[in-house]
Amino acid sequence: MDEDGFVRRWMLLEPIAKPNRTNQLFTSDYVRKALAEDRPTGIGTQMPKDGQSVTHKGTKLTWHALDATQWDAKLFYFAAAYGKPTYGVIFWTATVIEAPRDIPDAHLAVGSNSASMWWLNGKETAALFGDRRMVMDDVISPAVGLKKGRNVLYGAVINGPGLSDFAVRFVDGKGQPIRDITVGLR
Repeated sequence: MDEDGFVRRWMLLEPIAKPNRTNQLFTSDYVRKALAEDRPTGIGTQMPKDGQSVTHKGTKLTWHALDATQWDAKLFYFAAAYGKPTYGVIFWTATVIEAPRDIPDAHLAVGSNSASMWWLNGKETAALFGDRRMVMDDVISPAVGLKKGRNVLYGAVINGPGLSDFAVRFVDGKGQPIRDITVGLR
């Protein structure tokens, strides 16, 4: 985490091709269906490991650990660095949030370019639909609570043409960053 509470440590799966000529079609129905159809085995049930490979619809994809250098994770550049498609793709991501205590008033604050969905401990927590730019804290969930100990956060970002990135942090009921949590990949 950084000083503003943004999560910077992530596991990222190499992008899944999902050709889209425009981001205008990213309605709730479209995004939910697309992510359900392109959800690789194991997503949400186990924390992936760096270098772990999965096969999805006949394509081998690898999980990579990423420590974002800024408050937002730059998915376009991640894909380009591995020689993978940068447009018309779905990115899956995961991280572990360690809470030193129960934090019932924790809210997930997310921004993404373009649409995205997020699950905390297996429960849908936040969703951003439509053609959107990356805006810090674009959507703030109702109180979702962090339990003391390990909490697993999964997300998926879908993008057509253009750059893609996301930013995530936990805030309290007043919108202030929760800073006494730690982030890991185990």
